[in-house]
Amino acid sequence: MKLPDSMVQVFDPAMCCPTGGCGPDVDPKLVQFAADLDWLKSQGVIIQRHNLSQDPSAFVENQLVSSTLADRGEAALPLVLVNGQVAVAGRYPDRKELAGLVNLKVSTSETSAKSNCGCGGNC
Repeated sequence: MKLPDSMVQVFDPAMCCPTGGCGPDVDPKLVQFAADLDWLKSQGVIIQRHNLSQDPSAFVENQLVSSTLADRGEAALPLVLVNGQVAVAGRYPDRKELAGLVNLKVSTSETSAKSNCGCGGNC
């Protein structure tokens, strides 16, 4: 069972679109991460995602994000906060790790789920 009112906030590095799933060379890790966030949302987790190039004020306004970037620079991105605390920095966690961060269990079939999400999709 997940924590009550779990919130996952993702602070992405600068990308061409909110999920990074656009352009000629789409990174499959970003597409999968978008699908994993959609899965968390379907489990009742609140998701907020901020892209440095499209929402820089979110990085400045969040004191924890701002100080982490001051200490580590852009190498800290992506930065994943869970319930206001840094959970992962500098990489995208997979679905199993995301689930564990909010005390959810993932079935084998859910771990291997893929996404068709891209620019213009419902990511």
